[in-house]
Amino acid sequence: MNTSSNSSPVHVIKQSGQRVIYRPEQLRRSLERSGAGEEDIRFILKKIDNMLYDGITTKKIYRTAYDLLRKRSSHASGRYRLKQAIMDLGPTGYPFEKFVGALLSYQGYRTETDVIIAGKCVQHEVDVVAVKDHKKIMVECKFHHDQGTRSDVKIPMYIHSRFDDIRKALAREPSEADLSFEGWLVTNTRFTEDALSFGNCTGLHLVSWDYPGQGSLRERIDLAGLYPVTCLHTLTRREKKQLLDQDIVMCRELYANISLLTDIGVSGTRLIKTRKELGMLFTNQKR
Repeated sequence: MNTSSNSSPVHVIKQSGQRVIYRPEQLRRSLERSGAGEEDIRFILKKIDNMLYDGITTKKIYRTAYDLLRKRSSHASGRYRLKQAIMDLGPTGYPFEKFVGALLSYQGYRTETDVIIAGKCVQHEVDVVAVKDHKKIMVECKFHHDQGTRSDVKIPMYIHSRFDDIRKALAREPSEADLSFEGWLVTNTRFTEDALSFGNCTGLHLVSWDYPGQGSLRERIDLAGLYPVTCLHTLTRREKKQLLDQDIVMCRELYANISLLTDIGVSGTRLIKTRKELGMLFTNQKR
């Protein structure tokens, strides 16, 4: 039953278990970011409004909105479920590292993943190393399988100590003398307030799904137009895993080499539909 128009606000339950007031403008913004048209947005908002009840989960709202959008606009539905698509990059976390590396490559950085770097005291494995002009960025990627999981302060404290050990060693290298160094911690979910405070205090650059306001993971993906293959609804879960096992993480990689689809058994009508969905992701991209 719809209660959103009554004087009492409708409360929804987030993935974290937090109870908050439902705000349709937040749903509208997420639909707009997906590239959905105004007519589709109004239709979906009305449908959601009619099914609201106090205590409904944001997961149910998201799922319903996705199902409605999928029927009306396949290319927009792929971008709308982007956050879940990032979750589906698991379980190892390595595809997420490659994804983060690709986002930095899009910004003009030369990138490497899984790099062993000697620190002053011990060796460290760094998920992504990115270099551009006179800047070297060392990135630790923290992948979570549950949207409600937050990275607490212990994680940036640990990462900061590792990067500090690396920085002390690199400062002694003549080849690194002209470079400035940045340590980044990137997660696909969120940070606790203490973690954010520690990052701001120490200069460790934190990036989460919606932090910072400019330069969040979500914004970087939107600007780059880099979508993971896990956002494609025309492929099965098994087929997506097959692509990830071959280190095919990006839709752009797949679009540039469609034969990879036939290699994993996609043919006939499904091949045509997947090729069309891939094309629509880019031709309808909002830049």
